[in-house]
Amino acid sequence: MKSYDTVVEAINDLNNRGYNIDLNIAFDKKLCSINNLCLDPKEFEIIETYRFEGDTNPSDEDIVYAIASKDKRIKGIFTGAFGIYANSAAAEGIQNLSNFNS
Repeated sequence: MKSYDTVVEAINDLNNRGYNIDLNIAFDKKLCSINNLCLDPKEFEIIETYRFEGDTNPSDEDIVYAIASKDKRIKGIFTGAFGIYANSAAAEGIQNLSNFNS
């Protein structure tokens, strides 16, 4: 797995490698993109995870997930804060996704 110094560097490289869909957790815990593509967590897998810790600012703590459909036809990125700035719905959604991949 690669190593990145910044979130932007990770996202740019993942985009260059075909992870071009910006994914978000919907209210029903599905992964969705801005073009209304929504799929259940059981249809996706987490391929790579990159965690960034802010040395001086806790708001710089972020995780970047490279996510792909099981058939690898759909590849996207999900980012989320962790620690005190974490969004509980997003964290729960990623946990649900992780549970399907265990």
